[in-house]
Amino acid sequence: MAGTASVLSLQQFVASLDKTCLPKVLQVCSGVYFQGSVYEVSGSEVCLSTGDLIKVIDIELVSVICEDISTNEKFELPISHKGLFTLVPEEMPYSTVEEMVSLRPLSLDCCLPFTFTSRSEMTFDDFTLGAGRAVTMLSVEQREGEEGRVRCHVQGQQGVSAEVLIPLSCQGEFYECESKECFTLRDIMSSPHLCSRRFCFSNTTMCGRLLVLSPVYEVSAIMHLRKNVVKFPSSLEADVMDVTEECKDLHFVIPLTLAEVLSQPDEFFPTVVEILEGPESPPLLYSNWLPKLSKGHHLVLHSKGTSDMVLASSKGRKAQQYFLISHSYGGRFRRRPREFNSVYELYVASSQTPGFKVNVTRNTEEVEEEGLPALSVGEQLEVVRCESVKLACGGSEGQKQTVEALICQRLRELDDYDDNDDEAEVEERYEIEEVILPFYMQCHFVEKLTDNRKYRLKDLSKDFILPLDVKVVSRDTELETDPLVGFPSLRLEGAMVESTIQASFPDSPEHCFQIPARWLSMTVSVTQDPRPWPEDQPPKCHVDKVTEVTELFYYEFRKQTDSNDPPPPRPPKGKPSSSKKTPSRSSKKTPAKPDKSTNLSILSTGVSDLTLDSTKRRPAPPTPAESDDAPPPITPRKPMGGLKSDRALPNTYVKAEEAKRVMRCDIQADVDSAHDYESVEDMMAEMKKTAQHVDYY
Repeated sequence: MAGTASVLSLQQFVASLDKTCLPKVLQVCSGVYFQGSVYEVSGSEVCLSTGDLIKVIDIELVSVICEDISTNEKFELPISHKGLFTLVPEEMPYSTVEEMVSLRPLSLDCCLPFTFTSRSEMTFDDFTLGAGRAVTMLSVEQREGEEGRVRCHVQGQQGVSAEVLIPLSCQGEFYECESKECFTLRDIMSSPHLCSRRFCFSNTTMCGRLLVLSPVYEVSAIMHLRKNVVKFPSSLEADVMDVTEECKDLHFVIPLTLAEVLSQPDEFFPTVVEILEGPESPPLLYSNWLPKLSKGHHLVLHSKGTSDMVLASSKGRKAQQYFLISHSYGGRFRRRPREFNSVYELYVASSQTPGFKVNVTRNTEEVEEEGLPALSVGEQLEVVRCESVKLACGGSEGQKQTVEALICQRLRELDDYDDNDDEAEVEERYEIEEVILPFYMQCHFVEKLTDNRKYRLKDLSKDFILPLDVKVVSRDTELETDPLVGFPSLRLEGAMVESTIQASFPDSPEHCFQIPARWLSMTVSVTQDPRPWPEDQPPKCHVDKVTEVTELFYYEFRKQTDSNDPPPPRPPKGKPSSSKKTPSRSSKKTPAKPDKSTNLSILSTGVSDLTLDSTKRRPAPPTPAESDDAPPPITPRKPMGGLKSDRALPNTYVKAEEAKRVMRCDIQADVDSAHDYESVEDMMAEMKKTAQHVDYY
């Protein structure tokens, strides 16, 4: 079959393949599997279209299709099926003994004996075998330099039997006899001749069905633009043609992800690849080479490896920027003091640096009910230790809770310190006081630094625990433009070890950049293009050391690094101190004075509600609280003789600003009404009495 150009069904072609002749390149001639009818086996989908090229690299027998000759019914059995099958004798005769032997399975010894008859009489040396006599084949004997023979047993008359050696080349007209010999599916498929024979089940329930067996192989092949080896069954309805000779130099495009590129051996590099799929959007990096990573462009992959990097963020500008800095960065840094907005942040930093000192940057009031001390701007604190302490629970009397706290030493400068004192006295100018700061306390500190050294980036990562605030004091001279220079402060957020691929574009192979495989998703394929430099003269590569990244990159990094960090502690449960204030000493003796605006509001409401047609009097105002202060003076009443109108005059006993003076209330006397109203004199007397009480309140 190999080397022919005839068109066969995929089933026939694979069944006739010899595994030792693989690989084979096939071309699909007919039979299309569209997306809606793709074949899926073990999670792998395959779509065959006319003209597709398939490189078969392996075949494996997995099942057998059984077809009932009488009903054309088909069913499939796995190759591991435990049932046995009986060979149905062929109606056509065999012309030689060797032909009969060749139709037995490869494991012939375990399938013997079997019986046959000869239509004509045969003579072997001095032994004559009559026509129609049953002959049972026992074994096949092969001797070097001699013709092969089969040892047969012949049952004679009256119980007499004999053994005879029959040459394999013996010719005649031989017929198989029905036998009780049974075969497994694997035995049948192991012999190409048995595959074309008819069988029936050896059990009694289904023994009457004549079956034709066809093997089904799992084909392992390579196809264009398929990342992995494609596996599909040989039973697909497609016609193929062997084009191995015509496609000796055919290169199959195999897509590779960046992770798969990293898994390649070192001998794989350097190589030229073509981009099949560019990075997904939104981008995680800001770089001049990222927009060029689009479909169809070529890249030179120089090498693979790991790179120590640090993620940094800018401080002090409106738009915050983020950078991925390699340890090979040649600039120098100087440490900057860090700022902390809680005691817990101070604890995290102090746990990494013994003898940690800070200065208070914002005043904090004392809360005695919760055990929170007062802190003033400029005070210096030195972290001593962390321990569990018992503090008041939210102002509840007699109740305390155990909380984690920092024990710090507060250094206070004495007021009577003179600049002209001796050095011995200078050491005593500070007063040391121990303060307890619970983790949940919100206050503001700044780190006190005495270090003025210049550091390399790798030294900072080795000597200190990140995060760390720094400033670039000398640029990297190897960079044309150092993007880190000019920032008043940079925060080194965290360190990472990234698997990177050093790459460049073919038109400038010496200008390299590092592709972080974990943060970019793209697919490439290896090409046959030569390397863009003379043989054995690789270029000297200049690698970018600083890459600006997006805010999305920063948050993705924080998700991965902060996943195991515990959250800051919460304050203890209880009533907040703001809801229960401790009364001052003066409030214990003298009650608070009433608000004058409240008095005016009550008076104005009382006067406005007084009408001549009112049938319900307002209740008397409450008795004023006792006070040691003298009551306000009362304005003398005016004589009533000047009253000529039936209108009620406004209350003149309350002193108020002109803008807050009570508006007059018109009260008309209804002389035609039948109701019994109070007289004007009684009403005025009641108004005066009410005004006096309100003024006292």
